[in-house]
Formats: sequence, C-alpha cells, structure tokens
Amino acid sequence: MISIETWQRDDCTLGVLTCGDFKCFTLELPWRDNQRNISCIPRAEGYKGIKYLSNKNGDVIQLTNVKDRSYIQIHSGNYTSQIEGCILVGDSIKFLNSDGIPDVTNSKNTLRKLLELLPNHFDIAIK
Repeated sequence: MISIETWQRDDCTLGVLTCGDFKCFTLELPWRDNQRNISCIPRAEGYKGIKYLSNKNGDVIQLTNVKDRSYIQIHSGNYTSQIEGCILVGDSIKFLNSDGIPDVTNSKNTLRKLLELLPNHFDIAIK
C-alpha cells in the first residue's frame, strides 16, 4: 500500500509518499479540475497501482483507475515541465532550475528503491 499526503500550491502539488518504512517526496502539477495533461490527480483512496514498463518513461508505477484519465504514472523526473498529469518522486525538494517552482531530487534512484519494495499489484491512497 502506498499513501501520498499532498498539499496544494498555486504552481504545483507537493507530497510525501509512504510505503511501509520508506518515505519520499512527490511532485505533481497544480489542481486544475482533473483536466488531462495539466492537472494533478484527484485526492482519493482505492487507486490501483501496477509495476509497468512504459515506452516513454521506462519502469514506472501505473495507476489504472483514475477517473476520466489514462496513462497516469509515478515516474522519474525533477521538474513540473516533465509532467503531463503524472507524479514524480524524489528524496528531497529543492529549487533546481530558475522557474521558481519546487523540484524533486535524485528521482531515478528514489523510484528504483520504491519499485524494489512493491509487489506487482497494490493499492494507492492520495490524501
């Protein structure tokens, strides 16, 4: 089970992802009424996650039941400019580039550690 506690900003959505004893940070786009490619996903419990090999993003976690959305993934990346409605993970939040929006760091290693902990199918709650 993955739980993500989020908080909204005007320019992004930040969060803390917990999976057992493992914790990391998340980065999403801001809330824009669940519009495809420009909004974070709605807060809800009962999302289903699967390990998935994406042609675009490599090894990812795919959320299979986000209302009115498809191909929602937890994948590696550092900046909101690398997000099209998905979730990025990292081990810290910093300002890495000059856009003034928080970023996540060490994303590839953070995702790799998370994937190692998970079974092939699991539940995700976003609060």
